[in-house]
Amino acid sequence: MSSAESILGLFGDLKTTSVERGIAEFRSGRPVLIQRGRESVIVIGVEALEAAQVAAISRIAHGKGRLVLPAARLRRLGRERKEAGSIAFPVIDLERISALSLALDARLDAPVAPVHDIDRAALELAALSLTLPGVFVVPLSEKLPPGLVRLTARAIHAYRKANAAGLQLVSRAPVPLEQSARTEFVVFRGGEGLRDQVAVVVGTPDLAKPVPVRMHSACLTGDLFGSLKCDCGDQLRSTVKAMAEAEGGILLYLDQEGRGNGIANKMRAYRLQSQGWDTYDADEALGFDLDQRNFDFAADMLKQLGVSRVRLMTNNPLKIAALRQSGLDVASDERVLGRPTEENVRYLASKRDRAGHFIDFEQMAAHAPRKD
Repeated sequence: MSSAESILGLFGDLKTTSVERGIAEFRSGRPVLIQRGRESVIVIGVEALEAAQVAAISRIAHGKGRLVLPAARLRRLGRERKEAGSIAFPVIDLERISALSLALDARLDAPVAPVHDIDRAALELAALSLTLPGVFVVPLSEKLPPGLVRLTARAIHAYRKANAAGLQLVSRAPVPLEQSARTEFVVFRGGEGLRDQVAVVVGTPDLAKPVPVRMHSACLTGDLFGSLKCDCGDQLRSTVKAMAEAEGGILLYLDQEGRGNGIANKMRAYRLQSQGWDTYDADEALGFDLDQRNFDFAADMLKQLGVSRVRLMTNNPLKIAALRQSGLDVASDERVLGRPTEENVRYLASKRDRAGHFIDFEQMAAHAPRKD
């Protein structure tokens, strides 16, 4: 071990640190090197590929480059699959890579091979980086090039679990809100990549009883700007108001924009929705499955706050199951009602019909405030 590695080891696990560096590099559009045993590959995200990079990669690929795409994107290309697959590129063709990764009308006329573990690690790195879920992989048959961040496939696969286990409370302070003057924000670091998570403690919930809890994934467009395309802002504010008017509660504000896809990919999906696509079909066209979110770290946030029993305020059965699997006692689950609008009714119906959310339009309409 070098002296630099010895120093880094004092500030955390070296494998976790290497993945965090890899996330930063990959998200910036630079290639990274992934190793598994004696196998080494250079990986670059499909959204970062440009002509100059293709020319450089071609010099070391020796006709063995491959495009790795998730099952959702392959289904959009006309190949019914449950797992990711790879497409051989003896000659690196940037236009064809872009078409297979992004074009809505593209169809695949080449064989799809099973992926290696190192390919799955590359897709996981793309997911952690919140970039498009597609990677170009080039096996290395020569000396490892200097300067690239090096990761192991095992470290990438273990990163989410390790990061959730290392969740730390880093700061807290009272923040009076319009709906609740007595509120405290508690900030945790970790859970999902290099992000912070916030627990909003409303009032003084009695921890000896089931605590009202909502797990709310960040929605910049709905929470902050009042977008009519969703009901997220309504759910956020009505939940805090209900907690303040009752015995208090805890709202977990989780940095998982766009069902875990990130804001850039969410906007890509929104563009497709503006052209008539269903919300889940739009995500699939980009290569995403129904939901990329994880909630195991949310349960750890609650445990660190002393919560063991909850009254979960949600319409999402996945959240209920996630907390129960984490060992928390979900004493009850309660619906959270937003306002149905002309712009969000199709979105809400899709969540109900395709993801099993508990949404009752008659109940929502009755709950909506009347117009004078």
